[in-house]
Amino acid sequence: MLLSCEIIELNNEKCRLITLNDITDYKKMEDKMASLERLNLIGQMAAGIGHEIRNPMTTVRGFLQMYRNKDSFIKYKETFNLMIDELDRANSIITEFLSLAKNKPVNLTLKNINRIVQKILPLIQADATNNEMVVEVELTEVIDLLLDEEEIIQLVLNLVRNGFEAMTAGKRLKIKTFLDGNQVVLAVEDQGSGIKPEILDKLGTPFFTTKENGTGLGLSVCYGIAERNNATINIETGPSGTTIFVRFDDFAGML
Repeated sequence: MLLSCEIIELNNEKCRLITLNDITDYKKMEDKMASLERLNLIGQMAAGIGHEIRNPMTTVRGFLQMYRNKDSFIKYKETFNLMIDELDRANSIITEFLSLAKNKPVNLTLKNINRIVQKILPLIQADATNNEMVVEVELTEVIDLLLDEEEIIQLVLNLVRNGFEAMTAGKRLKIKTFLDGNQVVLAVEDQGSGIKPEILDKLGTPFFTTKENGTGLGLSVCYGIAERNNATINIETGPSGTTIFVRFDDFAGML
């Protein structure tokens, strides 16, 4: 609340005029803007140093591949394989890091979010089977939007995999789409144990993670993708699970 108070006179009597304004939405927007600014700063760093790191790594990887197949190094082949695997892992982190860049070019064309979900559904179902989980899909008719399809695929897969990691075997994950006013909404709902309040405010912060082998970039990348595709991300969580809503504005309808 924002409180203001001043002394006024009514009928020659001094009174206090007190005003209370609810600024909850303003504070939420302020926090969101601060988070986006941090994300953009990290993105600028990513764009500046990501490629410079990747180029020498590519050279090192190439020489390792060449030397591991030479007869004189055959006894070190497993060591070479391990080094190549670690370089590939580092490269995948750099790829995620580069996805944070605000000035990353996007290819916005008219796409339907339902068709994008259906396109990658076999991959999602295979992932669910490997983790002994169930996937439900509830797609309702929605309008086409200006989207970068490759980015939206990455967004959906990141959210789905986060959902799988939050659950134990036998649980159910639901993917939904629906219209809410002039917004198209994509929702990913898991049956995990929910997100602790002290962690909720930090979600989306680059390199913040609660996972043992996590990089803390997955959800940060999702926020960046949402921003570039005219969308916002909201999270509802509780003891019975978490739902992440991605709300797309209908900019295509304004053309």
